[in-house]
Amino acid sequence: MSGGSEATEAAIKLARQYHVERGAPQRGKLIARKQSYHGNTIGALSAGGNEWRRQQFAPLLLDVSHIEPCYEYRNRHEGESLEAYGLRAAQALEDEILRLGPDTVMAFLAEPVVGATLGAVTAAPGYFRRVREICDQYGVLLILDEVMCGMGRTGALFACEQDGVAPDILCIAKGLGAGYQPIGAMLCTSEIYDTIAAGSGFFQHGHTYLGHPVAAAAGVAVVNAILNRGLISRVQEQGDKLQTRLVARFGQHPHVGDIRGRGLFRGIELVADRETKAPFDPSRKLAVRLKQAAFDAGLICYPMAGTIDGRQGDHILLAPPFIIEDAQLDALTDKLALAIEQAIA
Repeated sequence: MSGGSEATEAAIKLARQYHVERGAPQRGKLIARKQSYHGNTIGALSAGGNEWRRQQFAPLLLDVSHIEPCYEYRNRHEGESLEAYGLRAAQALEDEILRLGPDTVMAFLAEPVVGATLGAVTAAPGYFRRVREICDQYGVLLILDEVMCGMGRTGALFACEQDGVAPDILCIAKGLGAGYQPIGAMLCTSEIYDTIAAGSGFFQHGHTYLGHPVAAAAGVAVVNAILNRGLISRVQEQGDKLQTRLVARFGQHPHVGDIRGRGLFRGIELVADRETKAPFDPSRKLAVRLKQAAFDAGLICYPMAGTIDGRQGDHILLAPPFIIEDAQLDALTDKLALAIEQAIA
């Protein structure tokens, strides 16, 4: 298909059709997470938890349940281990399934590494393994949205590999075309494929440019480059170097609360007070100022507001090219430091 929103839309529809064709038409409810983003079509926007993007379209959106994200920096209790927090965060899924009625839920949708809305937030250890167990226990499909974080970006072809899980349905885009060609894709298990093949025999869905040969050829070329040019190991290596530089430059910065992410997918959360984690006043429009200051300094990055709840909080998302060199990592860090100082001042 042509992009990430279409991939997510297709995933939601496939989940529904799978349950219908296996004789469970009562399963039609979708659970997703707050502070997520899954695309801009009505179904994808309904699944997403980005309040700023959802707000004006609220009357049009589908009824989707949203649970708390796995957001360790803000939600882990003092003295709670990362593993214990991960299990507690995952428990929200089981609680919501039980609240809705286990036989009514068709799927749970999440980003393995949350992109635009939270700023490269990774899950706590064990979170997704527990989520996988819960989905299996209640017959709920696990849909993972890797439109932003997949295709090598985090240092693995699929980000979920690093969490030790495999979904039932996976969405990819962005890195699949490397910016050369609009393309997205949805992958599913043989169980889902075979169920529909043995039933109606076709997926009742489609878009005009589905399976377009030029897009497919571009995607094949990009995947070959990722796999055959050592780019995944390159992302791991340069990602570690980037993290080292970010920690060295901003680790003790009075207005940097958290530095996070994997591979060449990194986020920095900015705060007014490092000790209390208090965010800047939204009226300052810090993300807007940051974007312009970074651009003026020669750096394209992805500042975003509303990190905490759709209104409060600011973060910067960094996703440099897989072929970035050491000197360019230095330049990135220098330009980002300049932009942060100018925006905060």
